[in-house]
Amino acid sequence: MLNKVLLPVLVLAGCATSELPPSVRLPADAIPLAADPMRSAILSSAHALGAESAPSAKLRAAALVEFMAADYRWGVRWTEYTPTTGLALDAARDEIRRSFGVAPGASPQAVADGLFGASRALERGNEIFLPPGLFIEPAQSLARLTAPPDLPVARDATALAERELYRIESERQSGGGPGGSGGGGGGAHP
Repeated sequence: MLNKVLLPVLVLAGCATSELPPSVRLPADAIPLAADPMRSAILSSAHALGAESAPSAKLRAAALVEFMAADYRWGVRWTEYTPTTGLALDAARDEIRRSFGVAPGASPQAVADGLFGASRALERGNEIFLPPGLFIEPAQSLARLTAPPDLPVARDATALAERELYRIESERQSGGGPGGSGGGGGGAHP
């Protein structure tokens, strides 16, 4: 009986959202092989934005913030994180997009791909390719991509995500987190 009632509601709910939330696919070279993408994204972005890093590392971190901000909206793994983490990642993404002059309405995938591409170009000593239409003022964006500005909001957001990651891992190890008995439990593992 319950299924007969819930099925129409679920179908109608599915119709109300005509598209899935934006997500970002990470390129193969974004994280080390066999690493957990979310955990690696958190740790490497927090490190690169929290210390003196090469411009290519900062661009890679900015691309990872775009990934995390998109993933936070639909990723089940984030349910154990404090809700302020998602708000902080949204603010970080906004800061990054403003700082590099990203065109309004650019898809998260296009932004992440553009930032990863710029990072690779800097690492290899090549010229940065600017995808058409991704940046409002290409000359200004090129200068900022070559020498990334300080990103304090992104630095704070990734530091918060890192603290949350360590809190969740600590609770799992001590048995105090969701699921209880120390060996994991309660949801996906970052």
